[in-house]
Amino acid sequence: MADLELAPATGEERVAVLDEVARRWAGRTVARRGGAVHLDDLPVMIAKRDGSVLGAAVYLVEGRQVEVVTLDAFAPGEGVGSALLEAVAEAGRAAGCTRLWLIATNDNVSALGFYLRRGLRLVAVHQGAVAGARLLKPGIPEFGEGGIPIEDEIELERWL
Repeated sequence: MADLELAPATGEERVAVLDEVARRWAGRTVARRGGAVHLDDLPVMIAKRDGSVLGAAVYLVEGRQVEVVTLDAFAPGEGVGSALLEAVAEAGRAAGCTRLWLIATNDNVSALGFYLRRGLRLVAVHQGAVAGARLLKPGIPEFGEGGIPIEDEIELERWL
């Protein structure tokens, strides 16, 4: 991870990164906790090595909280996700935040494991919340990782 360059995405690079993130997330809108956020309106942190973008995190600072809206390692297994998570935490600290949080869906067991191994704690299960999210973003599939029905939003947090 020491050879990763972490920095805010700007200019054409930001546009290209958001295009890739939107492709992975089926659009530029992310629905969570009864609302929606638009990727184009949010800061983006990228991880690069030798000039190549290896991942991106889109986040939102509100008050004393920083939310990880999306986290994508384009090169999984190389420490990119971990580095991006810490970069977002540092951006939150710099903005005066005391809480880092995010929402994952109940099917995304690999993401849940990833976040739990990095010190986040499960703080709430919002049962049936994905039905409401589908009203905002109808493209959310019925089934996810391993054929698990996507139904619940799982809230995780780490105090900064």
